[in-house]
Amino acid sequence: MLVLDTSAFLAGFDPFAIRENQVTAPKVQEEISRISPIRARFETAIENRKLVVKNPAYKFLDTVKTHAKRVGDYFFLSETDLEVLALALELKQENYNPQIVSDDYSIQNVATQIGVEFISLATFGIRRSLKWERYCPACYRKYSSAFRSAECIVCGTELKRKPLREVKTPTNHNKSVRM
Repeated sequence: MLVLDTSAFLAGFDPFAIRENQVTAPKVQEEISRISPIRARFETAIENRKLVVKNPAYKFLDTVKTHAKRVGDYFFLSETDLEVLALALELKQENYNPQIVSDDYSIQNVATQIGVEFISLATFGIRRSLKWERYCPACYRKYSSAFRSAECIVCGTELKRKPLREVKTPTNHNKSVRM
């Protein structure tokens, strides 16, 4: 089963080109509704039951947020990204084999941590899972990955991030498959 992110549609993914079941999150639908060239294909896929829009359960959103904070990608994930990841995790718990279709590296990093495969369309995808650290390049203050501001609270400089270390990943779940 494919779990589609907005970036899949932006990269030209056509729901009618494959037979596999496809699902996406309501926030993806909201984002697509603002992009008129893609909207028609998206809505036609829903009408023809090629694509299902489904809300993930809250407990899976919480689990995804925990993993995203642990690896340092939480600040870089939108609500849409979190919904896509939570939906994939929920499908995995229901004994499906979900694959997230996304070119977003933060989604791919967290997907690897929760044991969900991903497919990248316009990029090569991540090669290894990383734990990120956020820091101020001016005063060198370090921040947790859950810190929601883009600026240092001490000096006001825009925060940066750097890889802290490579993270052990579940086996056989961190490969990128090209379509």
